[in-house]
Amino acid sequence: MTPLTLSHWPTPLDPAPRLAAALGLGAGDLAVKRDDLTDFGGGNKVRKLEHLVADARSAGATVLVTSGGAQSNHARMTAAAAARCGLGAVLVLGGTPTAEHPGNLALEELLGARVVAAGDVDGDELDHRVAEVAEQLRAEGQVPAVLPLGGSSPTGARAYLACAAELAEQAPDAAHVVVAVGSGGTMAGLVAGLGADRVLGVDTAAVPDPTERVAGLVAALGHSPGPLRLRRDQAGDGYGVLTPAAMAAMRTAARTEGLLLDPVYTAKALAGLAAAVADGSIRPGERTVFLHTGGLPGLFGHPVARELAAELLAHA
Repeated sequence: MTPLTLSHWPTPLDPAPRLAAALGLGAGDLAVKRDDLTDFGGGNKVRKLEHLVADARSAGATVLVTSGGAQSNHARMTAAAAARCGLGAVLVLGGTPTAEHPGNLALEELLGARVVAAGDVDGDELDHRVAEVAEQLRAEGQVPAVLPLGGSSPTGARAYLACAAELAEQAPDAAHVVVAVGSGGTMAGLVAGLGADRVLGVDTAAVPDPTERVAGLVAALGHSPGPLRLRRDQAGDGYGVLTPAAMAAMRTAARTEGLLLDPVYTAKALAGLAAAVADGSIRPGERTVFLHTGGLPGLFGHPVARELAAELLAHA
């Protein structure tokens, strides 16, 4: 299936000398792959949606159905892709979406999506609710296409083979590509394209066993996963819970490069990179790429946004 074109490729690879120095690397050691600069509010999910929505359209879908947390970036980008392609979008969100924490929710309303609040449910229960919603849509005469959590299926993960090819052109000497691991598809595609030894994933506690998830997706892409490099020391108290190390990473990126991270994924990924430099897993002189997977709208749906504003105004 030929994927759609939903954004502009390749995304830039920007040098980050001040951030490199702050982390303890050489000024020329670090670059940032800017997948936060894609369409639909920015982020890695648009690559996956190019493949997933192409499949959905070929099957005659009239509406896209997907799931995620209350501030799911994948859900927001699915709604945008649906609007671009003239399809409906129904987003089944776990957790507790509230107007007090708008973030991605505000964008989803602008994009014309319908949200189904599933409450505090586990993964199996969320999947069951998605199946119920899809059946209701069929009864209404619609043709739903169910997209996986985070867009992370073998079809979605295939998109990051293209990103791996971009990096092979932009940074052929990169020894390390550091990426947040949520539902696993992004890391899986990079591992399939670049090899497990060059990709360092940082677990964000989005799934119970990220190693199994990533390895399964790599195998489904027809590659041997090999020994995965997956740090699980930055997950903290769980998915969406900001750690002190992640908060420090957000400030460091912003104050050295004007680079804005989100508290759920990229902040933990940069904290993982900082920890890898500190423990010698990544050393000065080794070319390193930080993959910025976007997610900034989610910052404005996270409690830390209010805390940051309050801290600023307290010193005004």
